[in-house]
Amino acid sequence: MTPTHRAQDLDGEACGAEPEHEAELHSGFLADAAHWLRGLLGPEDRVSAAVRRILDVGSGPGVAACVLAEAFPRAEVVAVDRSAELLARAETRAAERGLSGRITTRRAERPEEFSRLGPADLVWTGNVCRHLGDQQAALRSLASALRPGGILAVAERGLPPRFLPRDIGIGRPGLQARLDAHLEERFAAGRAGLPGATSVVEDWPCLLASAGLVPTGTRTFLIDFPAPLDLAPRRHLHTRLRRVLDELGERLDLVDRLTVEQLLDGDACTGILWRPDAFYLSAVTVHTARLCRVRS
Repeated sequence: MTPTHRAQDLDGEACGAEPEHEAELHSGFLADAAHWLRGLLGPEDRVSAAVRRILDVGSGPGVAACVLAEAFPRAEVVAVDRSAELLARAETRAAERGLSGRITTRRAERPEEFSRLGPADLVWTGNVCRHLGDQQAALRSLASALRPGGILAVAERGLPPRFLPRDIGIGRPGLQARLDAHLEERFAAGRAGLPGATSVVEDWPCLLASAGLVPTGTRTFLIDFPAPLDLAPRRHLHTRLRRVLDELGERLDLVDRLTVEQLLDGDACTGILWRPDAFYLSAVTVHTARLCRVRS
């Protein structure tokens, strides 16, 4: 359920160790999102006692699980993923933060297994449904893990990362917009080939309502690291560009391929590791809905 172990890395998401690096960049947004969810779940003086169990579905290396455990100090948090390797990293991360007693891990391979993960007062899932053929069925399964009054929070899409000006002084202006367009085409083709692929209008509040829940709000969170960047985000961008070049291959014309190669040059002042105009700007949208009745 994490990009590393899906059948295809549909939209150029991080691979290998990169989910952890990218999630670290997004940890500030996760803390803000957790604070917002606390407000949705009830009055501040009651929410800590009321939230007893949280599921982080598609947890990867456990960055969100640790943030949720810190935001809900009385809750057990279960990190759920299909990758044993990433779950082991989640356990290590929890131990490093003194959370071993409150964060457990569980493997789940298929969407129909989500319903057997409950009961939970909060289910968080980030960028999971887009990689499953039937997104509506996945939401129904996630919703079935909720206790009455519980909330399902789905982080999907938002805006792809931007990290270069329109004109970077090499190649043709507008490189990043063209890369994004190629990645979107690749994502659409990959989704069409998923097992059980079903086309739906990605109106997430409507999809959540069709899963038997009552929408409780949508918020978009900004991730903003202005230029000049520190080394850690530069390294992440270097890895991202390398992956994009490898995956898009012949889709890029000669000028754009040569431009990306220049950006990957670790010794050149025009490379992403050194250029002073590199930044990191992205946005993540979180859709929420509540189970307001006892299931029959």
